[in-house]
Amino acid sequence: MTYIVIDGCIKCKYMDCIEVCPVDCFYEGENMLVIHPDECIDCGVCEPECPIEAIKPDTDDGMERWVQINQEYAEKWPNITRKGEPPEDREEWKEVANKFEEHFSENPGSGD
Repeated sequence: MTYIVIDGCIKCKYMDCIEVCPVDCFYEGENMLVIHPDECIDCGVCEPECPIEAIKPDTDDGMERWVQINQEYAEKWPNITRKGEPPEDREEWKEVANKFEEHFSENPGSGD
């Protein structure tokens, strides 16, 4: 089992999860984070830190797609080990539907 980030993170990107990760397995895109599935040690400390519940175990139903997305972008985006500033309008994006299809950016974030 590993933990992965799903589309709830898009445009919210709170980053509280980064502070507690003991193995620094988060990677930063322009508008979301991902977890490298091969680096995650399955400790689960990041999951309760996400205020929008965008971190899930890969064993939940329907997570296969998200494992692939996390794997792909963790290999393209920079590693992030310190919490940055979340977007100012993050609260407005919490309940938005179809975030991946309509708002996902393939661009990397700034990293640390």
